[in-house]
This record gives sequence, C-alpha cells and structure tokens, in this order.
Amino acid sequence: MAWRLADRTLDLARPIGAGIVNVTVDSMFEGARSGTPEQAVADGLALAEDGFEMLDIGAVAAKAGPPVSPLDEAAALVPAVEGLVTELRGSFVAQERTKEPHNVPISADTFSPEVARRALAAGAEVVNDISGGCEEMFELVAESGCGYVLMHIEGPPRVDRPFREYEDVVDHLKAWFEGRVEAARDLGVSEEQIAIDPGLDFDLSPEQDLEILRRLGELRALGLPLYVSLSRKDFIGAVLAGSWDERLPAREREWGTVAAVTLAVREGADVLRIHDRSSLQAMRVAAEIVRPA
Repeated sequence: MAWRLADRTLDLARPIGAGIVNVTVDSMFEGARSGTPEQAVADGLALAEDGFEMLDIGAVAAKAGPPVSPLDEAAALVPAVEGLVTELRGSFVAQERTKEPHNVPISADTFSPEVARRALAAGAEVVNDISGGCEEMFELVAESGCGYVLMHIEGPPRVDRPFREYEDVVDHLKAWFEGRVEAARDLGVSEEQIAIDPGLDFDLSPEQDLEILRRLGELRALGLPLYVSLSRKDFIGAVLAGSWDERLPAREREWGTVAAVTLAVREGADVLRIHDRSSLQAMRVAAEIVRPA
C-alpha cells in the first residue's frame, strides 16, 4: 500500500503514526492544545523527535461549536504549518550525515478549501478534511497533487446530530466511500492521493464505532490507505465507563486508546492519528507482530 502526497509517496507496508497538533484552546483533549502557532511548532517538533512519521495540524476544534471564519482559522494554522516545515526541513539537512531525518510530512486538518490552499502554499503535503469533501476541495486536491484524507460524515462538521441507524454500518461506509471517491475522480483527483477515514465518533454510536474497528479489513479492501483517527475519542470513554452519558473524560482515555490502536493495526489500519507516545509504541509493536518484514 502506498499514498501519494504533494512531494513524496509514503510506503505503508507498515503503519505510520500521525501526531496531533492543535493550534487551539478548546480541543477535546487538554494535553493537545497548543494555543499559539509558536507553541504548535514547539509541540510538533517534540512529536517528530518522539518518532511520529507525520504531523496533523489543526486550528479548529472538531466538536460542535460556532463557525470559525477562514481568515481566523488561517491566521492560526498557516504560521504553524510554515514554521514546522521550516524547522523540520532544517533539521533534516542538519542531520543528513547521521541518517536521522525528521523531515516528516505536514497534514493540514481543515475542511475549508480557502484555508487548505493557504496551508498547501505554506508547505503542507496533505489535507485532512472532516467534511466528506466538496467540489471546490476536490478541485484543489486535483490541482495541487496533495494527499487527501476523505472522512465519512453525514452532515456538516461541528454540528451535533443524533446517532444514525444503519442496517449494516460497514456496508454503508463502503458504499459511501465508493460514491465520494468517484466524485473526486470525476474532478481530477487520483485514487493514489486518497486515504479514507471511517470518522469514528462523527454521527456514529460507540457500538457502531466498535463494529467498524472489528471490520476495518473490509474497508481496507477498497484498495485505499486506511486512516484511523481514534485517539482518546468519546467511544473509548464510553466503553471504559460502561455508559455514553457517563463516559470518562479525554484525559483518562490513554490506555483505552492503546488497546484500540493495537487492534486497529491488526485489522489493517495504515495511518493512526494519535496523541501519545504510548500509542505510537503500541502501533509499532503490533505492526512487528502482525506485519513482519
């Protein structure tokens, strides 16, 4: 499995960890709230030093809330992307002789085509879009040649909706992705650019999230890289507490995340979007067991 980004192609014979950096003060996990672009650069560099193979930089919390203008979002996101690209590429050059490059690709976590365009111009190589895509975004991805994360969602982002009922949630996701990928291809996007994200917690109940994780292999059979964002999510808190209404807060979900990451690797996840070094270690050990070289 390979994934084509703006400036390189990633070999996904083994899963990779995408470290989460949020240039926000309100993201669901307080341990990943960088607050300012300057702090985001420092936090991203620390994740690269820990061994994350990609950094996913966002400036708008995914949870429900009032709209954030593209101007305000870009004012936080673009300097963080630009600073990290500069620092990481400088680190790569400085460490070339030691064979320890930190030139990891940067992903811009945004569903705004306007913000995505500016982030790509600043050096991002991937757009991580939680909106399910739109014509303008697909045209930008085709034009730029960047990598693209297509996430399942059943309505606009940042809006709370009741859980939807499906006769078979995995079959529904397969059909949904096939339709959205075809729409992207019609606008010039290559399948080599697309990774698919089942959108755990977005419009899905904990029971549906768990069913998707059990059957990730069926989604990977679509032939596209499987991008799984599960770190410290609400379904983990609900499982640990035994109740959705009394779910544990994000700060208490680290080891539940480790368990979910381990099993996601077994079921075929190619990219794990995660917060913690513990999850990165779990991903790597699991990969050695289930995907030996």
